[in-house]
Amino acid sequence: MSNLLAARSLMAMSLGFHIIFAIIGMAMPLMMVIAEWRWLKTGDEVYLTIAKRWAKGTAIFFAVGAVTGTVLSFQLGLLWPKFMEFAGPIIGLAFSIEGFAFFTEAIFLGIYLYGWRKVSPHAHLAAGGVVALSGITSGVVVVLANGWMNTPRGFTMINGLPANIDPIAALLNPSGGLQALHMITAAFAATGFAVAGIHAFLLLRHPGNAFHQGALKIALAVGCVSALFQPLNGDFLAKQVAEYQPLKLAAFEGQVHTQKGAPFRLGGIWNSEKEAFDYIVEIPYALSLMLHMDPHGEVIGIKEFAKEIWPPIGVVRTAFQIMVGIGFFMMGMAVWAAWLAFKTRTLFQSKLFLKALVLSIPLGFIATEVGWVATEVGRQPWVVVGYLKTAQAVTPMPGISVSLIFFAGLYAFLAAIVIWLMWRHVTATPTQFEMQMKGSAHDRI
Repeated sequence: MSNLLAARSLMAMSLGFHIIFAIIGMAMPLMMVIAEWRWLKTGDEVYLTIAKRWAKGTAIFFAVGAVTGTVLSFQLGLLWPKFMEFAGPIIGLAFSIEGFAFFTEAIFLGIYLYGWRKVSPHAHLAAGGVVALSGITSGVVVVLANGWMNTPRGFTMINGLPANIDPIAALLNPSGGLQALHMITAAFAATGFAVAGIHAFLLLRHPGNAFHQGALKIALAVGCVSALFQPLNGDFLAKQVAEYQPLKLAAFEGQVHTQKGAPFRLGGIWNSEKEAFDYIVEIPYALSLMLHMDPHGEVIGIKEFAKEIWPPIGVVRTAFQIMVGIGFFMMGMAVWAAWLAFKTRTLFQSKLFLKALVLSIPLGFIATEVGWVATEVGRQPWVVVGYLKTAQAVTPMPGISVSLIFFAGLYAFLAAIVIWLMWRHVTATPTQFEMQMKGSAHDRI
């Protein structure tokens, strides 16, 4: 394995593992706060139980996310020194904000976990709100930095070096804002459906359980609202990609040749010998209509660009198709949930829907992973588009394959520990949890 491939594989594995904890850290605090707010509003002890259990789950994911995030920060410097030398002065502000948000989240999560009965109700709820806001802020600024890598702004090149640096302009790059919005809704949809699926599984085992019904309602509301908005902001993001990164958009959509009245394509397998897609289904004029609101609008094709800057087209196209397919499936689940909740009033009684929710548990995370594959691989061979190639940014240090094997084992171990802890946490019997909640009348804030 080449040094470049080993470094890219190690970074991809670390990011792919960390992103699960990052998106849960963005969404779980919000649901935790909603549960506490419902308890304060209604006085229903079920919501207090939900808030406390979700807070413990949030703490577990936060702890592991902190470890994997620290590993990533070291890997950025050790594996990609040329990237950090080039980009550090420009997007360093984003990582400074992310660090501040992380420490704020840690402090207020501690207050939330141990502040029951020690601070006022509104102060405790506010602490949870700060945890939620800090988690979202951490994710947003990192995505803004990634957006800068796709559409670099905020500097000029003088004698081969960045100068006249404006870190605010760098953060306000054309890609970052829409990418951040897409990431937030993806995090809420993935986590909401995953948590709803877990409680749906437990409802199938314990029908009528008030705890699981209340938890499912909150999680499903967060997941469904986000899933319904996701295709909309995805459409805005696609238009932005078409304007600023036409080669990536062409790879996403399987657009080989520049064409007016371009069709929307479903499926397809990239044939590198023919430089075309096989087994593809076309919907006439649909892509031009979506991108330009004009069925005869022009869409730039892959072959408009030099072959040496083509990304791995088959990987990018496949990842994008999986993401879109899962997104529409989750949107359909959201519509189904709304029908059952508001029209037939059988949300908790529909075993078919509850089983579908259980099957949906991993889908949002899979969509997020393949979405990042499409975004990052679609930028190749560039690490900073137009300025620095990935091959130029990698460290010359040998032996990265050994680190790849070590971290694969480490992440597998961490994943097993987290799954074991969360399984014990979510399947605690009602009796066990009621014992924990004994005397809850004296445990109010």
